[in-house]
Amino acid sequence: MSQTPSEPDFVGTVGRTVAESTPHWPAEPGQRRDRPDVVVVVLDDVGFGQLGCYGAPIDTPHVDALAARGVRFTNFHATAMCSPTRASLLTGRNHHSVGVGYLADFDTGFPGYRGRVTPRAATLAEVLREAGYGTYAVGKWHLAPPGDLSSAGPFRHWPTGRGFDRYYGFLWGEDDQYAPELWEDQGNVSASRGPGYHLSEDLVDHAIGYLGDHLSATPDRPFFLYLAFGACHAPHQAPAGHIERYRGAFDTGWDAARQAQLRRQIDAGLFPAGTALPPSNPDVPSWSELDPDEQRLCARMQEVFAGFTSHTDDQIGRLVAFLREQGRLDDTLLVLLSDNGASGEGGRLGSANEYRYFLGQPDERQDTLDAFDALGGPDAHNHYPSGWAQAGNTPFRYYKKHTYAGGIRVPFIVHRPACDREPGRIRHDFRHVTDVVPTILAAAGVEPPAVHQGVPQIPVHGRDMRPFADPQPRDEDRTQYFEMGGNRALWQDGWKAVTNHVPGRPYDLDRWELYDVRADPTETDDRSLEQPDRLARMIERWWEDAERYGVLPLDDRAQSRAYTGDPHRRERAVFRLLPGARQLTSSAGPDFAARSFTVEAHVHDVDTSTSGTLLSYGRRPAGFVLYLRGGQLVFDYNVAGRHTVVAGGPVAGSRSLGVEIADEADGATAALRVDGVEVARSALPSTFPAGFGCLTTQVGTSTPSPVSAQLAPPAVFTGRLRHVEVRLGPQATSAAGEHYAAAVRAE
Repeated sequence: MSQTPSEPDFVGTVGRTVAESTPHWPAEPGQRRDRPDVVVVVLDDVGFGQLGCYGAPIDTPHVDALAARGVRFTNFHATAMCSPTRASLLTGRNHHSVGVGYLADFDTGFPGYRGRVTPRAATLAEVLREAGYGTYAVGKWHLAPPGDLSSAGPFRHWPTGRGFDRYYGFLWGEDDQYAPELWEDQGNVSASRGPGYHLSEDLVDHAIGYLGDHLSATPDRPFFLYLAFGACHAPHQAPAGHIERYRGAFDTGWDAARQAQLRRQIDAGLFPAGTALPPSNPDVPSWSELDPDEQRLCARMQEVFAGFTSHTDDQIGRLVAFLREQGRLDDTLLVLLSDNGASGEGGRLGSANEYRYFLGQPDERQDTLDAFDALGGPDAHNHYPSGWAQAGNTPFRYYKKHTYAGGIRVPFIVHRPACDREPGRIRHDFRHVTDVVPTILAAAGVEPPAVHQGVPQIPVHGRDMRPFADPQPRDEDRTQYFEMGGNRALWQDGWKAVTNHVPGRPYDLDRWELYDVRADPTETDDRSLEQPDRLARMIERWWEDAERYGVLPLDDRAQSRAYTGDPHRRERAVFRLLPGARQLTSSAGPDFAARSFTVEAHVHDVDTSTSGTLLSYGRRPAGFVLYLRGGQLVFDYNVAGRHTVVAGGPVAGSRSLGVEIADEADGATAALRVDGVEVARSALPSTFPAGFGCLTTQVGTSTPSPVSAQLAPPAVFTGRLRHVEVRLGPQATSAAGEHYAAAVRAE
């Protein structure tokens, strides 16, 4: 006999005794001699021209060295936002086809916009793990629904649920570099972070740690590391020394910076002589229009961003040095890219608190000037002005979210010295983020599965890019659609049709432009009137691909997608939250936005010395917190850095401590109650503004950064806290409209 129920493919023999049997051991896949190690490094919101080897006046020697020993691409395209690019990068399929047509924060009820990757698209980690690889993810994820982002899960869309053996990082779209909310595998990381902490350093420490464990235990087994930095997404934060090295470097402003940058790009061979610099984006003032204080502020914000970028480069250098020391670098297939173009979300003068953008709050010039000395440090959550984003996307137009080149044409470097015949080569052929998976799988000798875990798979859409150093660019006939929030484009055989959509405007009124991007890479010479037939065919093809790949229905809503009736948001009116409950998103926990609500903490053993957090919502840049201090009950209401503080008492001997927020015709009120008796009342500017659901609720603690400057993390409640009851009133029907208006303003 040769088969058993547990191993139907067993090829030995099984007799009545061992002496009468022949053993068999199946071969283990993925031996080192057969397959390269793979490292994918993802930068966030880094524009085409923000790395030194792409013409930036920013020092990135470690990335530049990878380009010098590898291949640099000038015509590589991502999607226009982060979650969609990551979905395509990890699956090799177009983002709408796998369910991530927009951010992972929203499920609008349509297949292309689920906000999570369908099981019909196995990730690169899932495929490589089955081929014998050790798989490790470190950093930003942003591919799981908000309702799943708690310690209770479910975890099927977390990194460990999509093929990674280990994970360390943050699950949202951005995080504070000094005080992030972190997870390891499926558990929250609550360790305190002392002076000198920085998230980018922490991420690389863990990447090296995971690889060290792997190489110590299984040195003959290949590995796949996915390292997704929070850098250089806002908040722009870096150690002071990295920022100070750029003091005065940008005093001439963004107009001069664009011109100098294009000259460097032409000299480096990234673009041909005569490449035109497009006109300034309509939202960017000329540098000369700014007054001296504004120029000083804006220059400082770019100094911070440059320091942030150079600091990130240093961390990449640490990882590369580790691989070199272990003798693994030369045959490691290392890919580095950005997820989209630079972000113009900072507006005219930038912001000292990016949450004002998320919450639809105005940025006041004086507020930002007052924060000058804090920029880049732990007390600011800053974002640079759109003028520097425009310069960072040189020589292209527009930004992240747009389907012009500034939103989707990004730096891309491939490094594998053992296979690069001509190191330092520059490639100009069209490539797309969906090409990364088939390229890696081909290098590893692995076929994408037709069925994965019993689920039939969507065919991979990308193409193998090898050989990387082919002296003849392989710009074969190809068509690729783009869409983000109603902005659309189509690349076809060297031509590009593109339209910039205004939210709320009928799509039929959008004006399409046409560019011969081989001759006009910066999209400055609109050929739509000269070639109307070509444009008409390309528009028709765009609609065909939109239907083919799940783009429809078109949706130009931004934050208001959260108010679409998604049942996964688990709308509840009453929550009973236990001590220690934390990281509850507005889908998994209470959604306090745009409504009245009450918070009531049930306590014991409270005296004049009792202190700490009862309930906290959010963190330093925005939110609110109910806490005890000095024998009083305190409520700090923080709307993107603008605080209203209410205090009352005494609280000694009390059993119930709470706050009631009431929506009023001309704003809102906060009433503090001790054992049901009102002890203080104050006017508030409004109920808490509607915005992205990235603020989380915690009970009995306030970490990683407190909403109130009067609290030091973890600000644990020192009395006995039984539970906290939250009761939510009806959400204002205008909430979706507020979101929609904020999206229109942001455009």
